[in-house]
Amino acid sequence: MKPVVYFSRTITPERVVELYEALGLALPGRVAAKVHSGEKGNQNFLRPDFWRPMIETVRGTVVECNTAYGDASGGVRDHTESHRKLIEYHGWSRVFDVDIMDAEGPDLVWEIPDGKVLKQNLVGRHIVNYDSMLVLAHFKGHPMGGFGGALKQLSIGCASAAGKALIHSGGVTDSNIETWQKHAEQDAFCEAMADAAASVHRHFAGRIAYLNVMKNLSVDCDCCAVAEDPCMKDIGVLASLDPVAIDQACLDLVYAAKDDPGQAHFIERVESRHGVHTVEAAAALGFGSRDYELVEL
Repeated sequence: MKPVVYFSRTITPERVVELYEALGLALPGRVAAKVHSGEKGNQNFLRPDFWRPMIETVRGTVVECNTAYGDASGGVRDHTESHRKLIEYHGWSRVFDVDIMDAEGPDLVWEIPDGKVLKQNLVGRHIVNYDSMLVLAHFKGHPMGGFGGALKQLSIGCASAAGKALIHSGGVTDSNIETWQKHAEQDAFCEAMADAAASVHRHFAGRIAYLNVMKNLSVDCDCCAVAEDPCMKDIGVLASLDPVAIDQACLDLVYAAKDDPGQAHFIERVESRHGVHTVEAAAALGFGSRDYELVEL
């Protein structure tokens, strides 16, 4: 059977909860709620109040990991202390329990025997403290990946700082930021994202759910300290148990928005980075399907 992707054109915190409940999966035990908490200076990330009803519904702990870049990009999330201060400034720790999963080492090493590029994924070691995961993705563009959605949250989002470097470099290095910035091969990066995403999805198999919110549709990611303002109109909320299907559905909705004057700009960002290749590679690994049933609620 095709995986189901539920879709609503109404974007409210309450609607997010309704789409999650439509999935029919009660996430068990201690739930890791993976969000993008937003880089310093970013104006587009979804705020804690938006996600609050959803995270409270599952009694989740907000989880994040440190980044692999810092001062040169204007970011402050590459060190635990400054990352925690920003999380507090953005309001997350005032509302939720927050766990920076790689705040202390060593990283966990998860094997990826069928990986196209990566044979190992380096993840924040606290991830094993959770019984299930709720992946809350703000779907938008991305400077390197073309777009960011559920697969990005699974891969870059759950990787430690070293794991992020490994993914961005297509497996070349886990530490040298100059190497992955200057020499990363694009398709290898996309495939590395798919590899890393596979390891996280499989770890939580049967205990993981995905929500993508197509709002504030900038070509830039929430990781950008200086990001373009949104270029497209808001589209809606999607929910699925399949990370490949939900990201493919988001891309299809972007391509279907032919009357939106910002569509061409957004599509140029996706296609210039061969963004769809992450979805293609993930589907080839067999942990999701690009063929889905869209059910509008």
